[in-house]
Amino acid sequence: MRLLILKDYDDVCIRTANYIIERINAFAPTREKPFVMALPTGSSALGVYKNLISAHKEGKVSFSNVVSFNLDEYLGLPGDHPQSYRHYMKENFFSSIDIRSENAHIPDGMADDPEEECNLYEEKIRVHGGIELFIGGMGVNGHIAFNEPGTSLASRTSVQILARDTIIANARFFDGDPRKVPVKAITMGIGTATESREMLIISSGRQKAKALKDMVEGPLSHWNPLSCLQIHPKAVVFCDEDAAEELKYSTVRYYKHIEGLE
Repeated sequence: MRLLILKDYDDVCIRTANYIIERINAFAPTREKPFVMALPTGSSALGVYKNLISAHKEGKVSFSNVVSFNLDEYLGLPGDHPQSYRHYMKENFFSSIDIRSENAHIPDGMADDPEEECNLYEEKIRVHGGIELFIGGMGVNGHIAFNEPGTSLASRTSVQILARDTIIANARFFDGDPRKVPVKAITMGIGTATESREMLIISSGRQKAKALKDMVEGPLSHWNPLSCLQIHPKAVVFCDEDAAEELKYSTVRYYKHIEGLE
């Protein structure tokens, strides 16, 4: 696992966006061989998307041959709901880049049969040859996508019940009222995510410090879903100094040294 400890959130977003751009351009995707990404929502990703949009407008990257699979969607929210992740992606990313609409995949939160929707989502990923670059945020309790602590590390796309910590954390998007937050979501599984050829995680803020410490220094455990990165052959984490606050001094020194960030 690579861990890049950067100054602040802005630095994290710039470095993350540049890394994504380099990966896409190096891959040189075509319509027949697209670059397949898994994309997150949430506040951590906003700055990354803003930087990617700016780079696209400057002609530094194209998404015309990129296929995306969003990590999750609230169950029971229609796509035009202002807090649905379909709406989030349109407003904050897709409407400002050249990705083809048929290449942007998001689970259907209003599916008549949610379990079948999960199976179909897995099949779409398989048909596209799997995910080249998985991009995710970090939950305050260590969840990845909506895979809460206790979820099997081998899980596939499924319907998950949101933990109380997650509902409270997401209440800020629902007028600060936890009762308005959906209690279930369709989410890409941990096993699905770890089959990606590369995993990239974004972490920013003091509230993520314990989750980051547990991921880097704690044991591999289904109670810490993000610990799955410990056994992934190609994983990189971009975090700021606030998120790294609880790491051991020796851990910080080690990663800053090997990444040339001292």
